[in-house]
Amino acid sequence: MTSQKDVRHFLNDNQEKFKDISKFIFENPETKFAEFISSDYLAKQCEEAGFTVERNVANMETAFIATYGSGSPVIGFIGEYDALPGLNQEAFNLAYERSEKAGHACGHNLLGTGAFAAACAVKKYLQENNLPGTVKYFGCPAEEGGSGKTFMVRDGLFNGVDAALTWHPSSVNGIMSLTSLAYCQVKFKFKGTSSHAAISPELGRSALDAVEIMNVGANYLREHITSEARMHYAVTDTGGVSPNVVQDTAEVLYMIRAPKSTQVQHIYERVCKVAEGAAIMTETELSINFHNACSEYIPNRALEKILYNSLEKTETVEITEADNDFAKDVWNTLTEAEQQGYIQGMKGFGYTGDGSDLEGKYLTDFIAPYVESEEILFGSTDLSDVSWVVPTAKVTTATAAIGTALHTWQMTAQGLSDFANKGMLRAAEALALTGIRLFENEKALATVKQEFDLFRKQNPYTCPIPDGVEPKN
Repeated sequence: MTSQKDVRHFLNDNQEKFKDISKFIFENPETKFAEFISSDYLAKQCEEAGFTVERNVANMETAFIATYGSGSPVIGFIGEYDALPGLNQEAFNLAYERSEKAGHACGHNLLGTGAFAAACAVKKYLQENNLPGTVKYFGCPAEEGGSGKTFMVRDGLFNGVDAALTWHPSSVNGIMSLTSLAYCQVKFKFKGTSSHAAISPELGRSALDAVEIMNVGANYLREHITSEARMHYAVTDTGGVSPNVVQDTAEVLYMIRAPKSTQVQHIYERVCKVAEGAAIMTETELSINFHNACSEYIPNRALEKILYNSLEKTETVEITEADNDFAKDVWNTLTEAEQQGYIQGMKGFGYTGDGSDLEGKYLTDFIAPYVESEEILFGSTDLSDVSWVVPTAKVTTATAAIGTALHTWQMTAQGLSDFANKGMLRAAEALALTGIRLFENEKALATVKQEFDLFRKQNPYTCPIPDGVEPKN
């Protein structure tokens, strides 16, 4: 394998295999840290492809690293395979079916498979050209609210990697060049005293009151934090269902986001004080359980440019009449507000236009121009911590209808479509071509690492997950 044409032939020749892998993961959706079937299946696929697999890394049963080759450079491909709770939807079914089951509403069945396909293509390139170097496929669990990669970074599993590449399904073809929000996720648990709410209310100390007072206090705090910050919470335990009992236990889970990890830490400390105040006011005991966190994403512009150049070389995806008809049907399931505001969602994935080039279309048929944006993607990803320790870049390809938001049943419904599979293989081609470029061109890789080293000299990294905190479901 010596050329772009050979990469394309490899992916086309093996497309049915990769489609089957994606389908298997789609049909076995599992949530954070419980991806037992998916991770084991992918790890076995790596072994069958000639990689050496190390399982159960970073104290996570569903995390693994697959390695081929030896020596430098070391190029990593990052895969994910976790699903989202409550977002199961039968593939191609555009009649919403509410479900408590998990579903691949973020397209990680495609993501994990596409990154694996790219790693296989680069492995074949090294084999056929008898070249030194190492290909690593990182099987990463719990991107959705579990910060699996951050735990892997904390344990040094990305040490020695020269560049990391990945992708994400969306409705855009382009480079995801925006930074993201850092976050932490923390559970606040209150313990009070139970009593009869009518006969002896004075003897009770309500943990549920403490949760409610904390939430009110946190809501007042919103006025006094940076405007780009976000605080989300979910009451995960109300202490019971009887209103005639003073609830003696209650807990609330908070997610705190901000553009910088330092800002997250500052807000977290203030939220802790709010919780302490609520405990004092209700005479309850407070325990704080830090779950996970991630940093803000650091784009590597030199690597993004190489990845964009590779994306431009990929085979254009054919949009069939069936593809377009299905996408139109998806569009018609969206609310009026979703149809009117779809462009904003696409901008987070690298779309830079004003919508005029999308008029009358239901699927994106072009590559968005690459722009080094300083804007913020108002979401979070544990890929961010990888970007602090390894030069990292992320491509996105269109796998879903225009207007499809992530974490929706519509995204799940499109997870096995022909268009999604074509987008997945296009992403694999872009990633593989970039990996090969880094193996072939020492100067290109040196430029990538120079930019990264300059940033790190000015910005030391501190893992946002403290030592001693272990992965939690």
